[in-house]
Amino acid sequence: MKLTFSFLLLLAFLHIGSAQNAKITGKIISENNEAVSYASISIKSPKKNAVSDDKGNFEIANLAAGNYTVYFSAMGFTAEQKNVELHENENLDISITLKENINALQTVEITGRKEKSYRNTKSFIGAKTEIALKDLPQAVSYATKELIADQGAIRVGDVVKNFSGVSQFTFYDDISIRGFRINGGSNTQLLNGMRTSTGFWKQPLANYLERVEVLKGPSSALFGNASPGGVLNRVTKKPLDQAANSVSFSTGSFNTLRALADFTGPLTEDKSLLYRLNLGYENANSFRDLQYDKNIVVAPSLSFLPNDKTSVNFDLIYSSSNGNLDRGQSTYENSLYSTKISNSLNSTNDYLKEETYIVTTSLNHQFSDRLSFSGSYIRTGYNEDLLEHRGANKYASAADGSTIPTAIEMQVFQRKRKRYIDNLSTFFKYEAKTAALGHNLIAGFDYAQEEVPAGGSQLTASGYRNAANNGFIATYNPANKSNYLLDSKGNPVPNVAHFDLSNPFASQQLKDMSKYFYAARQVDPTYYSLYGIYIQDHIKFGAFQALIGIRYDEYSDKVNYKKATETKVKQHSFLPRFGLTYTLNPNINLYGTYVQGYNPQTASTLANPNAGGPFNPLESNMFEFGGKSSWFNEKLFVTVALFKIQQKNTLYPANDPSNPDLMRSIGEEESKGIEIDINGNITRNWSISAAYSYNEAFITESPIEVEIGRQKPNTPRQQGNIWTRYNFTDGALKDFGIAMGSNFATTRTMSQTTTETLPGYTLFNAAFYYNINKFKIQLNANNILNKTYWVGGYDYIRLFPGAPSNWLLTLGYSF
Repeated sequence: MKLTFSFLLLLAFLHIGSAQNAKITGKIISENNEAVSYASISIKSPKKNAVSDDKGNFEIANLAAGNYTVYFSAMGFTAEQKNVELHENENLDISITLKENINALQTVEITGRKEKSYRNTKSFIGAKTEIALKDLPQAVSYATKELIADQGAIRVGDVVKNFSGVSQFTFYDDISIRGFRINGGSNTQLLNGMRTSTGFWKQPLANYLERVEVLKGPSSALFGNASPGGVLNRVTKKPLDQAANSVSFSTGSFNTLRALADFTGPLTEDKSLLYRLNLGYENANSFRDLQYDKNIVVAPSLSFLPNDKTSVNFDLIYSSSNGNLDRGQSTYENSLYSTKISNSLNSTNDYLKEETYIVTTSLNHQFSDRLSFSGSYIRTGYNEDLLEHRGANKYASAADGSTIPTAIEMQVFQRKRKRYIDNLSTFFKYEAKTAALGHNLIAGFDYAQEEVPAGGSQLTASGYRNAANNGFIATYNPANKSNYLLDSKGNPVPNVAHFDLSNPFASQQLKDMSKYFYAARQVDPTYYSLYGIYIQDHIKFGAFQALIGIRYDEYSDKVNYKKATETKVKQHSFLPRFGLTYTLNPNINLYGTYVQGYNPQTASTLANPNAGGPFNPLESNMFEFGGKSSWFNEKLFVTVALFKIQQKNTLYPANDPSNPDLMRSIGEEESKGIEIDINGNITRNWSISAAYSYNEAFITESPIEVEIGRQKPNTPRQQGNIWTRYNFTDGALKDFGIAMGSNFATTRTMSQTTTETLPGYTLFNAAFYYNINKFKIQLNANNILNKTYWVGGYDYIRLFPGAPSNWLLTLGYSF
């Protein structure tokens, strides 16, 4: 009896084992016929899970015959389910198409973008909430992390060359958009759509960025005071709901050593808690004398998704930088090519130490299918410790007051200061329908403040020794020659030795800092705040979409902050916005928009106590018309924009010899032109990013007549770029890839009051790739023809040259 029972159990076991040999395989694609990678596939009973690979393929094995419901989901797509009947030993092959979903919960970017191309389909800065780029009635230029990685770029200044109408102004975190300058110290740059700042002097590493994007034109109706040319937004990498890890090591020209790491995935089995950690280390010199960078970046991110209605995000970016402040190349008077582009005015004992942290938290909650809430807070802290030998922005003075064309007058700064910035952004979003009209209503409140606390100070050594040799006089006046200490040739003795352009190595040696006479100056504490109340409606009616909004902004500056004479200055503004989009056909949208902007010009925002003033705020407006189209099954995206921007009350240097920091206000300036941006894929293996712009940016009203009609500083009338990559998937070159690129800019002026110009240039770059399994080898070669060029400059004493021919080798591993 026992033997018979055991035999029956064995037969049952064998029957069950043989019955569980069926499987389900398939492929998941999008409506654009693109593979959906890292999608989740699940069966509830029995509990089975799978994940699609990078080509969208999946497999669920060891299934018994029967009926099943298979569930498919992926971030950014509407979940689907499919009922299937499975027979014994069957290999059932199914395919599923997921529809793209612009989810109402996505008021901010919650989890990471899984798309792996040069194309981006959505914007979060253009409408304060998620909107398809083709539906946004305003131009946006962007570069995805894939494009950034393919080019071997590591800083925003390297990335912006891919954007139409955007160029570097100096070496620093300092760019020009449609002829209007913005920089990292202006507190008008954005991180994930929130107001923040960098240290200005050094561009931070970009390894933690998902993409860099520029919303063109005044954005004050969305974010308050901002530049009329546009606003730059850095979007950080967000956690993914599937494990994906990578490390890379790079070495190359200028003794560059770089190590990067990116880890992400779920921390819990139900994927309610996701994480991402980006790490970066860099130790590199430069083609510029005495310049170096030692950088560390730690950027963790957490996303908590307790249910399908709530999300909580936390992001931290900590960066530490140790290097030198590079004030640019100086040349002989009126002779652009008279010195090497490596020429730097620093001394060996100079340094710049910067430490920055940016902490962001956000909460998003869906109260119902129609009503949701978003709240975000960001805190930025910056600490600067500086010692530099730098030019005094003029040539050295001879005994008779004439200039010495081969010597630069020098000064020394020792400075410590801190800055803190806070920004709170909250809004409600409500979806409604009235008759044939669909509404996406947003009502929100923003608050921001910036403080430079007490304690900042600077020691300055400059000018010429007085006759008693116990101090210095800031400037040399030959009419009062007896007031100065003179050398054997009758020339005034400088407090800080002149920089000899004919013998730069001697001038760059270690200096005895105790030999200088110093003047102490405190860095005045400053404090300003602003708040904005706004309402916006995204209206859909047939083939038309309208984006209408208005914002009330109030700016408050505490003049003479923390002093007995402290007073409060307030400025306020109503800022309208109107845009209209028309869908001509499924592939082409036409649009037009009108926006207004403003930017206060007070002591806090200028960060220049010697600028003069008070000044009226900047006031701007823009008309823009254009079209957006998709090609090759929406793999390639093209934007064409025509624009005209006007701004009043812009500040320019007064060129006062007694106060080089003094500013003056001009009447009006204008920028108008056309821009074209192309991003995406021509075929699955062929990627492209290209841009072109023609821009006339000039002063139209000024008390100085010679300035009128002259192109604005560091704004090329024409500029453009192209970068294209092709991956080989068959034949002898399988697993190899090749990329080529070029960018150009035409002649640029450097100042509104001089005729000095920078020549145009065309650069050529290339890259080679080899991918095998999880390993990647990449070689980037930049400025292949070794072109001498300048990215910007103020004058022939302060030029900012571009890098000569250079290369970078990267080894990467993904797991």
